[in-house]
Amino acid sequence: METPTMKPDTVLILDFGSQYTHLITRRIRSLNVFSLVLSGTSSLTQISSHNPRVVILSGGPHSVHAPDAPSFPDGFVEWAAGNGVHVLGICYGLQLIVQRLGGVVVEGESKEYGKMEIEVKRESEVFGKGRVGEKQVVWMSHGDEAVKLPHGFEVVAQSAQGAVAALENRERRIYGLQYHPEVTHSPKGMETLKHFLFDVCGVSADWKMEDLMEEEIKVINKTVAADEHVICALSGGVDSTVAATLVHKAIGDRLHCIFVDNGLLRYKEQERVMDTFERDLHLPVTCVDASEQFLSQLKGVVDPEAKRKIIGKEFINIFDEFAKELEKKHGKKPAFLVQGTLYPDVIESCPPPGTDRTHSHTIKSHHNVGGLPKDMKLKLIEPLKLLFKDEVREMGRILNVPVGFLKRHPFPGPGLAVRVLGDVTQGNALEVDEIFIQSIRDAGLYDSIWQAFAVFLPVRSVGVQGDKRTHSHVVALRAVTSQDGMTADWFNFEHKFLDDVSRKICNSVQGVNRVVQDITSKPPSTIEWE
Repeated sequence: METPTMKPDTVLILDFGSQYTHLITRRIRSLNVFSLVLSGTSSLTQISSHNPRVVILSGGPHSVHAPDAPSFPDGFVEWAAGNGVHVLGICYGLQLIVQRLGGVVVEGESKEYGKMEIEVKRESEVFGKGRVGEKQVVWMSHGDEAVKLPHGFEVVAQSAQGAVAALENRERRIYGLQYHPEVTHSPKGMETLKHFLFDVCGVSADWKMEDLMEEEIKVINKTVAADEHVICALSGGVDSTVAATLVHKAIGDRLHCIFVDNGLLRYKEQERVMDTFERDLHLPVTCVDASEQFLSQLKGVVDPEAKRKIIGKEFINIFDEFAKELEKKHGKKPAFLVQGTLYPDVIESCPPPGTDRTHSHTIKSHHNVGGLPKDMKLKLIEPLKLLFKDEVREMGRILNVPVGFLKRHPFPGPGLAVRVLGDVTQGNALEVDEIFIQSIRDAGLYDSIWQAFAVFLPVRSVGVQGDKRTHSHVVALRAVTSQDGMTADWFNFEHKFLDDVSRKICNSVQGVNRVVQDITSKPPSTIEWE
């Protein structure tokens, strides 16, 4: 499915593999300016097709001297100059500008990592007037440094060690920051980004969720012919529900939703979500109980990737059968499948066709984007693929999805299969999550937590239960705070809560005699375990 047409004030980010690229996007969107990420090695045609006002070259783990170092395409600088596009290089992006335009980048004698102090050395556009001599703390992360600038460029800030911290060429509208203004460790970074976008580049803060929603509706109507039908796979989560509601607004009852109970859902999930679909959203939904079908295929499977592939394949088999039934009813087989894929899914998953993302590591393979069969007969419609989780909730609010539903914690497409690290068909592994979540609700903590779940570990420990020695499983409790799921920190429960929930789990779930809490952030971990 094509990307909606963007306004001229789009800020395009060329991604060279930085762990902070997504954060640049979030920071810019928080200023009501639309930003979009493309691979740093995208063609000039791909870049220009978005008609950006500003292009930001991200950081990355590479050295510009490496044989396979990624770079922007030939003709990019000339295209930017000819179209009035402002260019900002951050970290690796700055070094790339220097090297490609005739300057010199060398391996620095003194590496700069972490918090560093910089000083503004001359009047500049990037920092604004009256800032000469001003010092600020920024977040550095580089080993190479620019030692000779291309013709027409000026050093406008230096680090305490004398390295180039910022440069610019006003005439060519090209700027560079050797540090990361997007991270909170650069306290004045957002001030600098805001000044750059609004005062230097003249970008307007007029991007609204309503605009994107209307654009998506136009794209859906353009993609789906007037006589075609669409299937939507509803998981019961926020993403697929908002996606379905949006598509239903666009094409009405030519949308046919299917909710599949795969036996790996949350407690009473089927009853809860079907009630919301029918009573509040008036979506046309068919419920299919395929729990035995899924669990039989998963029996004895412990590898998380294998589970995902099996589950993805079974879902598609069910969707194909559903499509055949609709063909009998309407005389035409549906050609499209709606999924609630989000921007973090795209960023962190196996690269989907057309994204050209080659310079960052795959973190996970969602069944949404990484687990679909290559021979799938249905074409995908992913109306939320440009949005982060909090933005999806905002769109859902506009579409009148119940607030209580929008506040639900994210739930993985493969369900509890990825939270039971062993065989999901053995013992009482699927009961643990409900006890933990209900305890959180009872304590009034649910809305303070971005996501929480229990993980049934394939680890046994010695315990004493009922005056007997036991050799039972360990359960890990995971709860995090986050804004968009790209980064997260663990939630600090009071000790009494942990004591209570531990007792409930050990006393209620057969085969469990130990409960632990996961207190790692993302990064270095991910939110899910698998």
